[in-house]
Amino acid sequence: MNLTRSAVLQTALVTFNSYLEQYVSTAMTIQTLETLPSDLDPRGLPNHIAVIMDGNGRWAQGQGLPRIEGHRRGANTLKDLLRCCKDWGIGALTAYAFSTENWRRPHEEVDFLMVLFERLLRKELAEMHREGVRIHFIGDLSGLHTSLRREMERSMEQTQHNDAVEFNVAINYGSRHEITQACRLVAERVERGELTADAITEELLERHLYTFGSSDPDLLIRTSGEQRLSNFLLWQMAYAEMYFTDVFWPQFDRSQFHQALLAFQNRDRRFGAVSEPVTAQALTA
Repeated sequence: MNLTRSAVLQTALVTFNSYLEQYVSTAMTIQTLETLPSDLDPRGLPNHIAVIMDGNGRWAQGQGLPRIEGHRRGANTLKDLLRCCKDWGIGALTAYAFSTENWRRPHEEVDFLMVLFERLLRKELAEMHREGVRIHFIGDLSGLHTSLRREMERSMEQTQHNDAVEFNVAINYGSRHEITQACRLVAERVERGELTADAITEELLERHLYTFGSSDPDLLIRTSGEQRLSNFLLWQMAYAEMYFTDVFWPQFDRSQFHQALLAFQNRDRRFGAVSEPVTAQALTA
């Protein structure tokens, strides 16, 4: 009996020390990366970053924790990443918080996420406002609970004149639905005689997207090893660079973000053009 108790205490001590080392390491990483790392060129940073925060549940299960704990930790990761964007001079961050497909998850998890969104807004709004964050929500907000929509509207109204960093949260968002809805709105204007078919352009269609007024993302980051867009900003990310990592979202700290930005700065962004002029000799070679 004494041996068993001793073994249990020893295991608990090892586990505690492991968590303590992880906490200290994370705190030191945040402290040392408060300013832009010297190996990043501030002129070559993305202006707008989009993130698909994948792996919260799998991270929690791997730690022997309930899935909802992964979402709590993931919210903390997002909060620090937003502050990091502000500290490093990145103008906009768009987070894929809840997709139209996520309603298929277990009811308990969906209910928890909706309550978490609302509580975080109430808890964090004052601090985000002080730090100059401008909050905007994109998606079909009509399908959300009235109290959550009220908090969203309050946060957008209160922060609308802030300019330190733009924070877009995609909730009940699906890009195909967004594009379909934009096409429907344009078609209705044609039916009313306000537009002709010849007047329909990319710019006109963009004016009817949720994201109108925001720049397109330059970089997409997706965690947990998945390598797909999952119906996220399909129109807006036509020329975005994509960075995929096996790290689960709750583990995505500033050092991981640093690596993503290094990878971005090593990309050759040509937007359909070529890096060097093509000579006649090269064409006939």
